[in-house]
Amino acid sequence: MKAEYVSNEKLGDFIAFCANHRHKVDESFLYDEDLKNFQPDNENPAYVITDQNGNVNAAASLIMDDYHRRGKNGRFRIFYSEIEDPAYYQELLNAIKNHTSELEQAFVFIPLEQETEMKLAEEINFTVERYSYLLVRDDLGVPNVSLPADYEIRPFRPGSDEEVWCKIRNKGFANLKGSETPITAEMVSKMISASSYLEGGMKILYHKEKPVGIVRGAKDEFEDSPIMNIGPLAILPEYQGKGLGRNLLRAALQFAKEKSYDRTILCVNADNEGAKALYLQEGFKQVHGVACYVYNFNGDQ
Repeated sequence: MKAEYVSNEKLGDFIAFCANHRHKVDESFLYDEDLKNFQPDNENPAYVITDQNGNVNAAASLIMDDYHRRGKNGRFRIFYSEIEDPAYYQELLNAIKNHTSELEQAFVFIPLEQETEMKLAEEINFTVERYSYLLVRDDLGVPNVSLPADYEIRPFRPGSDEEVWCKIRNKGFANLKGSETPITAEMVSKMISASSYLEGGMKILYHKEKPVGIVRGAKDEFEDSPIMNIGPLAILPEYQGKGLGRNLLRAALQFAKEKSYDRTILCVNADNEGAKALYLQEGFKQVHGVACYVYNFNGDQ
């Protein structure tokens, strides 16, 4: 048993393995579009373990782009073995470590129903950092947006509002586990050029002429059907607790209705209790949960 870097010859097998098992793992970066363009490189090291017939039975790939490097962490695109043996996971992890000199930790999201995978991760010294939940809302009708005086929601202006978006998102999420690393204007520009972009789906809340909140609606897919993903939704800390987040959420729901989406979806950290309570009050239901497992590379020293 030995982990091998994904070569051009094994790339098709790696992609097929990811596609076959994505419903058992966190599939955030395993959609067809992601896999179609996937290439192992310095930002995406990838390894496989094969059996004596050359068939892939385990795979790992770590996302180490600029955003994750600035946060000194990596996120596993996939970290999964068909063989329920911690030795396979340890072998994959050891191979990935060859690329992590700039990182302090790596994390992987494991669905809560995958109890065996969680136990295997713990056996090789991964620990739970947080939990996250996926919430879905069916078309139940959309409550009215009712903003206080001097507040207004305006559409995002590509080419003008990227820095504004970053400032609000970064301040709003500064203390939220998993989102502490600031985003950049370049990252916002990539959101606009992505295939998931919906024109008019990015909105900014203003208090008089001061931008104080943001929300985004984007194309997504859930249970093999189109759905609108809501997020991020952020309010400057000094403006929180005024009902503004609820109104931004409702504005996003209204936009989804205008675009003929029957369902909306969002993700929330378990420790963000206020946000989760708001979403449940507004008609969302929890449909899925994942545990974020973290491996600390400093513990190897």
